[in-house]
Amino acid sequence: MDQPKLERLLRLMKLLTANTTYTVDQLAERLSMSRRTVYRYIDTFREAGFLIKKTGDCIRLDKASPHFRDISELVHFTEEEAHILKSAIESIDDTNLLKQNLKRKLYAVYDNKSLADTVVRGKHAPNIRRLVEAIGEERQVVLHDYQSAHGAAVRDRRVEPFSFTTNYVQVWCYDLGDDRCKLFKTARIGSVELLEAPWEHAEAHREGFIDPFRLHGEVRYRVRLELGLLACNLLCEEYPLAERDLTPLGEGRWLLDTEVAGMAGVGRFVAGLLDDIRIVEAPELTAYLHDYLEKHRI
Repeated sequence: MDQPKLERLLRLMKLLTANTTYTVDQLAERLSMSRRTVYRYIDTFREAGFLIKKTGDCIRLDKASPHFRDISELVHFTEEEAHILKSAIESIDDTNLLKQNLKRKLYAVYDNKSLADTVVRGKHAPNIRRLVEAIGEERQVVLHDYQSAHGAAVRDRRVEPFSFTTNYVQVWCYDLGDDRCKLFKTARIGSVELLEAPWEHAEAHREGFIDPFRLHGEVRYRVRLELGLLACNLLCEEYPLAERDLTPLGEGRWLLDTEVAGMAGVGRFVAGLLDDIRIVEAPELTAYLHDYLEKHRI
């Protein structure tokens, strides 16, 4: 890593709360990151409940935000966030006495066997809190008025929730009606009723395959891409788990050798960086990009 991502995030927070104000361009330059990454981090702060103030072209975090008074409540990590933090900590020299303390604190709040909780926020917070409670106590719930992605069906689902995907976007559950594990989007849940009934199918709880681009599916496709410096940096910033599948080739090139559940995620990424990415092996991706570019006339 050219600069630990944890340090970037903390430095950004420091700059956004400093007495001096900065524009997005100035923040990007000072932190050696793209404007898109700065905006993404700022959106993360906003969604987490921080108040964002803008004066002219300058932007900052309002210190009146309630989270500044109790920042400890925000220390929850997803698998991606924990991966970034672990990588940042491991990059510290072993002679640094703080390294082991940082590792102990990270592992105290992150369980490698399951996805850790992320920040609860927004209008879906009550439902998510009940799901978190159900997972912790291994209890069944009813997802009331769940809106199916296929058609306009709205009905109740009795399930056993057991894990979340990044940012609580979806929750893995064992569906007692269909007798299998499924993903449910938390935004489509009307309300969550916590039942007294305990899990009955814990042995069947299995998270399905989710690729580094956050798509899930039953089928896996191998994708091998040669990336330039720009593509490699953006990939690591936007899809941290993909970093595990990167191999340096030398002369500013990297090989991404990974598996994906579908072509939409990786396809959109490649389409935006056509001059810096070469497809080494991925016939399905080549076909997807041909149709995608034809449709969008790029």
